[in-house]
Amino acid sequence: MSPSVHIEPGEKSRPPGVSWTLALTVFSAAIGGTFQYGYNISIINAPTSYIQVFINETYMKRWGIGLETPQVTLVWTLVVSAFSLGGFLGAMLAGPLAVRFGRKNSLLLNNCFVLTGAVLVLACRAAGSFEMIICSRFLVGINSGVSMNVQPMYFGESAPKHLRGAVAFSSAVFTAFGIFLGQVVGLTGLLGAEPMWSYLLASNALPGLIQLLTLPHFPESPRYLLIDQGDREACVRALERLRGGEVPVMEMNELLQEQQLQNTTALNPTSVASTKTPWSLFKSSDLRCQLRTVMVASSAMMLCGNDSIYFYASYIFLQAGIPPEKIQYATIGTGASELTASILSNLLIERIGRRYLLVGGYCLMSCWSIIFTVALTLQSRGVAGMPYLSTACVFAYILSFGLGPAGVTGILPAEIFDQAARPAGYMIAGSFMWISLFLVGMLFPFIVKGLGDFCFLPFLAVCLVSAGFLGLTLPETKGKTLAEITAEFDRKNTVDRKRPDTQVDGTMRDHYRLGKASSFTSLTQDSDHDPDHKNEN
Repeated sequence: MSPSVHIEPGEKSRPPGVSWTLALTVFSAAIGGTFQYGYNISIINAPTSYIQVFINETYMKRWGIGLETPQVTLVWTLVVSAFSLGGFLGAMLAGPLAVRFGRKNSLLLNNCFVLTGAVLVLACRAAGSFEMIICSRFLVGINSGVSMNVQPMYFGESAPKHLRGAVAFSSAVFTAFGIFLGQVVGLTGLLGAEPMWSYLLASNALPGLIQLLTLPHFPESPRYLLIDQGDREACVRALERLRGGEVPVMEMNELLQEQQLQNTTALNPTSVASTKTPWSLFKSSDLRCQLRTVMVASSAMMLCGNDSIYFYASYIFLQAGIPPEKIQYATIGTGASELTASILSNLLIERIGRRYLLVGGYCLMSCWSIIFTVALTLQSRGVAGMPYLSTACVFAYILSFGLGPAGVTGILPAEIFDQAARPAGYMIAGSFMWISLFLVGMLFPFIVKGLGDFCFLPFLAVCLVSAGFLGLTLPETKGKTLAEITAEFDRKNTVDRKRPDTQVDGTMRDHYRLGKASSFTSLTQDSDHDPDHKNEN
């Protein structure tokens, strides 16, 4: 038997090693994942007028008469709404795909939607069909819906505990990067000119191709391999690559304990844990508080008005005296603001924690909503300097959103649901997010028309309610294991859950040959692992 690696009592454990493989895995998954969501939201803004002209010209060639302005607006609304509807369908597909094919393979398969959409939008002019643009945006929405759910799941299950938040938060960083790059590419000097708009909309194929070429070389989620597939050897190999060549003792023990908790009816570690459905989550009293938390957080992320303020920014910049032809450059500043805030939050999340960033972000957004409303009211009365204050509020609101809600929201289902409930939890969270985005997109023009300068008061109410609810219900998850997080929620759910002992039981220990002192040498002996090295944990 290979010699065991012992951890002496009182020895201070160190964080597990992290290799470049983890960083490259994050980049490869995100560039074809949440980056696509931000990029596809952004690139549709620049060619708005060109696509509307194309819609009218196509209809005239087909039927001999042109469309009235309200009719063109209606068709354009279908183009925009198709993205949200596709996102909702993608969110519903994400759970079954992640369970059936795994996290990594689901992201790879997901590229078929965006590549098909790119072909459709490139062919729409030759075919004389604006319907192909609607279909393309629907397929791109499916791609975004799947990636927005599967990617944070993949990251949360692949990162070590001390970096779990930072790695998962990178999803928000790439979303903001996608928004920013889409604004840059949409400049009239690049792909934003009239002859280039179809190429602009099809440029989302490039990130998909990058992912198809790179992601197959990186490992699958270790948690998925062990708990869902029961593949011990594959899990060890994945951990070795993601942790710089060493399998952390305590991290693997945590995985084994979670697997044992999932398979309470059979101690055979190769058995696959039963996966929960969204309906079973709604019926489960044990998960009621977790479910309420992700539903409120996901809905608030879209109902808080951040996407709407991008729409309103052009009007604010115009009122501030920025020439119309320069507004596109000022708009890039809004994307840069969210990207900057996301990067800053990524650096702070493991120091400050999820709860403070999320609740603090909504509190700051509430303050800026009040100032913004006052500034708009005074601006309409001709008070000097108010357009500049309104402009400052636009940037401050976006910065506050990027600092907390933009990234923390996507982490929550990965941290508060176990392996069996996680895919269904992401399906529910994603569904509420996309439904909320659809509602805001449809209702905001009517809100502006009805409330005028007070149009951001509904968003103020959303931010205040969200900050209060999440502050009362969400425990801090930073640096905690799933068992510790679940125990805190159990107290809120008034559940007296009988848990297995924190040590892996005898049958499982014998199967994994862990030894008396958390040995991992024998576990990795089939992977050409040096038995004399010391695990860092």
